[in-house]
Amino acid sequence: MLTNEQKLPNELVVQKRRGLVVWVYSLKQLRNLRKFGFIHHVSRKMKYVILYVNEEDVERTTSRLNKLFFVRRVETSFRPDINMNFDNRLGNRVRTKLEEDDGFEVEELNTRIQLADTADD
Repeated sequence: MLTNEQKLPNELVVQKRRGLVVWVYSLKQLRNLRKFGFIHHVSRKMKYVILYVNEEDVERTTSRLNKLFFVRRVETSFRPDINMNFDNRLGNRVRTKLEEDDGFEVEELNTRIQLADTADD
């Protein structure tokens, strides 16, 4: 058995990543972008590349990419900064009240969800 002090050699460590949108003039130099990070998507029509890099390397990679002659501009993704908690924003909203004698009381508010293809007259 392993103790708490001993760690497994193949332990999974999740890296924080951030997406970069790299707008280019030409896609001929697409191979040059591979050394900066993981290429997730390439739009040949609109000429942009979605590139994932480590969170700690975002500033350095952005400045290096902006110096390349075939890059128009680089935009960083704001997705890691967005709160992804949608508890009280969709469907039935639940309001809780703290009452001194009864404890918690849960009251469902009437919200109606209507599908796009059905219409009430």
